[in-house]
Amino acid sequence: MKRIAILGIGKMGAAVATELSKAGYSVILWNRSKEMSESLAANFANMNVAATPRDALKDADVAITFFASGPITESVLLEDLSVLEDSNKSIVIVDMGTSGIETAHKLGKAVSAAGRRFIDAPVSGSVATIQSHQLLIMASGDSSDILEVEDMLRTFAKKVIRVGEIGAGQVMKLVVNSIVHALNVAVAEGLTLASKFDLDLDSVYDVLQESVIAAPYVMYKRSAFLNKDTPVAMRIDTAAKDMGLVLNLAQSQGLQLAIAQTVADTYSDATGAGLGDRDMASIAESLKK
Repeated sequence: MKRIAILGIGKMGAAVATELSKAGYSVILWNRSKEMSESLAANFANMNVAATPRDALKDADVAITFFASGPITESVLLEDLSVLEDSNKSIVIVDMGTSGIETAHKLGKAVSAAGRRFIDAPVSGSVATIQSHQLLIMASGDSSDILEVEDMLRTFAKKVIRVGEIGAGQVMKLVVNSIVHALNVAVAEGLTLASKFDLDLDSVYDVLQESVIAAPYVMYKRSAFLNKDTPVAMRIDTAAKDMGLVLNLAQSQGLQLAIAQTVADTYSDATGAGLGDRDMASIAESLKK
């Protein structure tokens, strides 16, 4: 298993492609914006750019998709029937995006009908956790398929946890994201309150990191919360999309999640205020207004 196709060369997809290339895999890139793929591939002898998704999958042992939404992933893999029909017959397609449970089921059904294998495997982490090989992968699908690709995934992940059948990975990801986004808003609110009393925010954050709320997220987002020039890791409008998926999932089960609704409204308000392209830690800017 040496030929890995990466479809979706955003921050996360590019980081995964880089780690796989460093580990000696032959990496095939495809992105809707070809310039991003070509720019990355120029740095590695064992990286190539495919002209189409079909070209990317036809010789790959594994294809990893890393798109911003389920509809995008569906359009890339399902709109052109030749993408699956002409792919390597033994290929395993692994979707690592936060695509939603409906997309996971559509992809699973279509890939299976084409005689190929599919794993729904969203992740918890960031570019930094990929680079340090600390990403968490929440995989769902056939256990033997997951086991087959696990060594490759461990190139950039600390752990691969099988959480159930296809679709369970998306549910697990939304559970994690609902908590992370609530924590993000809570930290932003706390810092905003502290600033109103002229507390030194570096000292405030020192206390947070030594307190009972010192989750890994709080630890590694310090720079983003305190320094506006920190590179964007996850955009506010992406977080808003995630919370929409959380609320839709809850509604499908007859649940009303009060905290999730408040968090979703907070992100929606920030996006409406023109902050959608800012890092999610910048939600504090919206709160101040």
